[in-house]
Amino acid sequence: MLASYLPIVFMLVLAGAFAVLSVMAARFLSPKDPTPAKLMPYECGITEVDAPAERFPVRFYLTAMLFVIFDVEVILMFPWAVVFKKFGMFALVEMSIFIGILLVAYFYVVRNGALEWD
Repeated sequence: MLASYLPIVFMLVLAGAFAVLSVMAARFLSPKDPTPAKLMPYECGITEVDAPAERFPVRFYLTAMLFVIFDVEVILMFPWAVVFKKFGMFALVEMSIFIGILLVAYFYVVRNGALEWD
């Protein structure tokens, strides 16, 4: 039984060894001649004129992450709708539970004010 997993273990070891060897080779074989241009914040040579006007607020990233999370969860409904007739009542109950959990998470987010933008 465990012998059937031996190729997977071998592949994981081989991939890990390749990753470690690649990082070590890049570290030891890369040229190390820092020029003033390479030490600048932007290697393209353009100096920073002004600092950005303001930073993005944390709420922006929080809203973006919540959008992606709920969007990905809604994407799961498409395959369900395609095979709904094949599974019948079982699929309907499972999707109802899924939507219930999604609504609990949504109300939790709304109650904590994560979607308020002030």
